Amino acid sequence: MSQEEWEPRPSRLELRRRRRRNRLIILSSMGITLLFLVAVLSLVIPWLISGGTEAPRLPMLPTTKSQDLSSIEIPEWIDQELLDLGGSRSGQTLEHVNDIAVHYVGNPGTSAEGNRNYFNDPATEVNAHFLIGLDGEIIQCVPLDEKSAATNERNRDTISIEVCHPDETGQFTDASYQSLVKLCAWLCETLDLDETHLIRHYDVTGKECPLYFVNHPDAWDAFRSDVGAALQQAK
Repeated sequence: MSQEEWEPRPSRLELRRRRRRNRLIILSSMGITLLFLVAVLSLVIPWLISGGTEAPRLPMLPTTKSQDLSSIEIPEWIDQELLDLGGSRSGQTLEHVNDIAVHYVGNPGTSAEGNRNYFNDPATEVNAHFLIGLDGEIIQCVPLDEKSAATNERNRDTISIEVCHPDETGQFTDASYQSLVKLCAWLCETLDLDETHLIRHYDVTGKECPLYFVNHPDAWDAFRSDVGAALQQAK
């Protein structure tokens, strides 16, 4: 055998090092797999326990674009009636927006102005950035650069919209619906989002809100498509 063909056997120390390194690689791979399974199960198990009626919670995803929310100019078709500081309006800074959350007021037949005044009551703990009335009027209650009190743990990165409805089905009037599409399209365009960033309160907590869109998921899909179409027309 020539000197070039001869290869020395690894020492026992080297063999132990190789085995230790291989074990570490295997353990690291198992750890990553386990973390992935835990994350998946944390979403799926509550859904299975609820019999498939509770929506999996949507995680908060980081935004990739810095946003100067305080400099956004509000269109003339939005009536600004900001709530008084204190009470439900905390004044806490909203630094970025990842999603737009749609709600229904849950009190059939009430007006946007009436709900705005309810939000402004010092004893009230809830509010929203925007309210849409039965005739399609839009009221801004909270500045875009402040957190609202509507979407639970997602208050930190969402713009919230409450919509009035005429009856207990929660279905919006045509005027309310068209204003909701218009408002969401403007927000998406302004914040560099698209219709996939529209969520329901239900998607965050499992609460049946907005009721009609929870009971009719096809109507929710159609709504998001309408917003997408409005965005395309705006380009």
